Order: sequence, then C-alpha cells, then structure tokens
Amino acid sequence: MNKVAIITGGARRIGAETANYLHSKNVDIIITYSKSSIAAKELKKNLNLKRKQSCEIYKAKFDQNANYKKMSYDILKMFGRLDYLINNASRFYPTKINQVTDKVWNDTINTNIKTPLFLSKYLFNELKKRKGSIVNIIDIHVEPPLKDHVIYNISKAGLLALTRSLAKDLAPYIRVNGVSPGAIMWPENESSKKKKLDILSKIPMKCSGNPTDIAKTIYFLLEQSPYITGQNINVDGGRRLNM
Repeated sequence: MNKVAIITGGARRIGAETANYLHSKNVDIIITYSKSSIAAKELKKNLNLKRKQSCEIYKAKFDQNANYKKMSYDILKMFGRLDYLINNASRFYPTKINQVTDKVWNDTINTNIKTPLFLSKYLFNELKKRKGSIVNIIDIHVEPPLKDHVIYNISKAGLLALTRSLAKDLAPYIRVNGVSPGAIMWPENESSKKKKLDILSKIPMKCSGNPTDIAKTIYFLLEQSPYITGQNINVDGGRRLNM
C-alpha cells in the first residue's frame, strides 16, 4: 500500500507542485482547499488519471469555527492511513500597525499556527503508528522580519517555534521539520519590476527559485532523512546570507 500525505492549501502554487512531485514518487495525496475548488478538482482529476484513486480533496476553512477533530477523522477515512502531514496553508498580506485588528489577527494566526498545531494533535496517533513525519512551510523572513507584516511575522516565528517544540515532544515516533522558501514564486499582487530586481540583486544565485525546489526538499525530509528532526531548511538561493 502506498504512503499517504496530506497537504493543506495544496490546490495551487507551491502546494500543487508538492502534490505533483510526491505523487510522482508513488505517494497518495490528500489536498485541502478553501476557495480554490476549481484548481483542486482539476489537480485531483489529473493525478487520478496518472494513478487511479490516488488523490482526494477536502474542503476546509481554517477559521475560529474549524472542527479539527472531525476534519482529522474525515481525512483518515479517505485512504485508511496517513504517513505525512505537510502544513502548507498560509495567510500572507501586509498589516501596518494601524491596521492591526482582532479580525486580521485571528485570520492569520488560525491558519498559520493553530491549524498546524491542532492537525498535529489529532493526527498524532496515526502518524505515530506509521513512524510518520510533519513538514511545516515557514518563511526565510522569520528573522529579520518583513516590514509592515507584523502579524504575519509573528505567525511564522510561532510556526518555527512550534516545529522545534513538536520535534521534541513527538520524538522518537514522529519527525518534525520546517522548510523556509525564499524568492520561489512572486506574490500574486506583486507587479513592481523594480522591487523584483532589488530582491534578485541580494540573492547570491542571482535568480528566483522554482516550486520544485521546495517539493524536492520536502520529499528529502519525508523520505530520505530518517535522522533529521527539529530543523528548518532555507531554500532561498543564499538570500539569508544578505539579510
């Protein structure tokens, strides 16, 4: 029986590339989505054409009303097992200090920290049984933080702390690691050519990365590194050297 991975927010961008790459390595895939139903259904169709009954999708909204216990039960029913949890879903947008509200705080924190923690809690027994692995998608801007992204910065710093905490708490049964993307895909609302060139000028590799770079790193942590836990790998072309 194939191993099974769940990728939160896996319908588009890095999540979708990760789904495709892991699927090519004979891992069956569960994808959660919120608004990207068309993309999720298309990805499911394409993966199942390549290998029958190898991909399922699950609509989940990671807000204050999320029922993580039921969500985890539903997820486990899909294939009858789970080996890997990839916490990819993320809320990312600028928040200046005068824009800080309870609504923005809850929206970001619920997705970026609470969801990875509570999914880890409710999927723990299954992952322990499989000697499974958790990978959290963090961000190279945990330190130093991005200007005018105060809540986002807090959420990703918290996710790094959660990664290290869970690595301690869940060992030796489950390994927990993080992957921090650099300039892999430009934000969808980023159109400034000058800003892009400025970012590229600070990357030793002098180019942006590819979503496959993230997918391959995730696969390495899941399948090829049985003695690595509690680590955060920066996939950034060396950008951290110039921050």
